[in-house]
Amino acid sequence: MSERTTNPATLDDDATLHAMGYPRKLTRRFKAFDNFAISFTIINILSGIFSSFGFGMNAGGPRILVFGWIGVCVMVLCIGAAMAEVASAYPTSGALYFSAGKLAKRHKGAWSWYTGWLNFVGQIGGTAATGYAAATFVQAFIALQWTSYTPTTHQTVLITALIIVVQGLANTYTVQLVAVLNRISVWWLLIGLVVIVSTLIVMPDQHRSASFVTHFVNNTGFTDGLYGGLLGLLVTSWTFTGFDGSFHMSEETVQATVNAPRGIIRSIGYSAITGLILMLALVYSIGDYAKVAGSSAPPVQILIDGLGMGWAKAMLLVVIGAMLFCGLANLTSNTRQIFAFSRDGAMPGSRLWHSVSPRTRTPVKAVWLAVACSVVLVVPGWWSHTAFTAIVSVNVVGLFLAYAVPVFLRLRLGDEFQPGPWNLGRWSRPVGWLAVVWILLSSVLFMLPQASPITVDSFNYAPIALAAVLVVATVWWFATARRRFQGPVSYGRPDEVAAMDLI
Repeated sequence: MSERTTNPATLDDDATLHAMGYPRKLTRRFKAFDNFAISFTIINILSGIFSSFGFGMNAGGPRILVFGWIGVCVMVLCIGAAMAEVASAYPTSGALYFSAGKLAKRHKGAWSWYTGWLNFVGQIGGTAATGYAAATFVQAFIALQWTSYTPTTHQTVLITALIIVVQGLANTYTVQLVAVLNRISVWWLLIGLVVIVSTLIVMPDQHRSASFVTHFVNNTGFTDGLYGGLLGLLVTSWTFTGFDGSFHMSEETVQATVNAPRGIIRSIGYSAITGLILMLALVYSIGDYAKVAGSSAPPVQILIDGLGMGWAKAMLLVVIGAMLFCGLANLTSNTRQIFAFSRDGAMPGSRLWHSVSPRTRTPVKAVWLAVACSVVLVVPGWWSHTAFTAIVSVNVVGLFLAYAVPVFLRLRLGDEFQPGPWNLGRWSRPVGWLAVVWILLSSVLFMLPQASPITVDSFNYAPIALAAVLVVATVWWFATARRRFQGPVSYGRPDEVAAMDLI
């Protein structure tokens, strides 16, 4: 990797933004750590691992949970590095859809349109899913504290909606508040990780033997163990989403051409290491495997068995806090994508959504559009958890496909691509191709059946949800959008847009 920083002009944030045709409308208060914090919080290893650990116990067991984590993390680092290179060249809130429009040789508007809508739907689904997971764990805590409490789907939906609205309120105020909360979230995650891992090492009466990490389990219902193990790789992929948050915060980050790409890489790298430590601590603390795997929340059962009810409830509060921080950061990233997509006229009511509050210097209306859309996605859960799962299942697939498009277009552009100060040098093409191939392979895994026998409740609705998004986007594109949306717009020459700066 190479960082060419000899030319001060490459680090002039306003000049870079003006050269891309945009005036400065947002406050640059995110420093390098703040930019890293947004993606690190969205990835959120506590939230990701605690939410999906049970699936991994039945799809591959310890062997896939541990070694699958390591292997997939390497692939995700390739995706992050390839994205970081693009982020250094195009540090804007538009991020993926903007760079797709700029890197495409032909049909710039179409490439930008599909990337933007995949990114939008993926992020909205992520905000809804994270809120729902937090609500589920909140109710699990209440049920442990008061045994007479019985969680219901209606209560889960209401708590999820309340969580998302509160996160919207936090995002309504200054960028400085969001930055402070994200700094707190990093330390909450790291200190929480140390506490959980330490107690799992010290307090349980016994641990599994060292060889337990090679133990393989296939309780998916499919007879083919290889297929079951491949499904288990999704545990890591589910965890590592949202690191494009650093890219979306570019216009609020100082020295964005280097700090945004560094934020992407560091968030993935630190999450990979800390996540492996947590994964090992949980795996070696599993007592009765069948009991834990069959419980409603296997990691919580591990805490109860190993630490006792009191400590388990305390650790559960740490996890719930991490999930709430994760949702807050996810909503922040989502809002910036809406702001930028609307600035280029790609959304209904675009003029409304890219307006910035003169008091807070944040896109407040975009915040509440993101809140409303996320809550709408949660509403079907009132009647059916399966319906909710079907809607948000497009979250991960949509995001990763949106990640792949600008990387693929950059590879196709070849030597015509003008890299920013942070770039991969001669490693750009091999890393980029590894990233694209892995995204395509993992996307296929995301859309295959994940349990047998296949019923209405166990059916994987991700392909249907993704197809629905693409059909709507395609119909919309050919009906009206292709005539009014040509990709990222320019508001004028650098000197002209500089005169439009609002700050």
